Amino acid sequence: MDYRGILDRATSEASDFINDPARMDQLLLDLEAKLRQIPAIGETVSGLPVMISMVKSWIRKEYQVQPKVLATMVGAFIYLVKKKDLIPDNIPVVGIADDVAIVGLALKFVEPDVKAYKDWQASKR
Repeated sequence: MDYRGILDRATSEASDFINDPARMDQLLLDLEAKLRQIPAIGETVSGLPVMISMVKSWIRKEYQVQPKVLATMVGAFIYLVKKKDLIPDNIPVVGIADDVAIVGLALKFVEPDVKAYKDWQASKR
């Protein structure tokens, strides 16, 4: 499967969401709802809530995020929320495999930025 190509397409679609705060907020709400439905899948998606928080902090203009980092995170969110997956979510166990792969790839790309954000959050406490 061409996960890189999928993430690249979603990343290009991300600008529509990034430039529309209401649409972005709805995407994050949809994403949070979807995450509640996914059984525990370990370390692969453990950074996802931090990514959501990071985007929300960017929306509120509390934290600066490089455009490519922002687009990668939002692109992964879009893929998770959209109904057209490589493997339909209703197929037990393997149905979320493509979702996990996309999130894992996005987290790998933005890992240093997520760590910097977590450090920033810790310094605010």
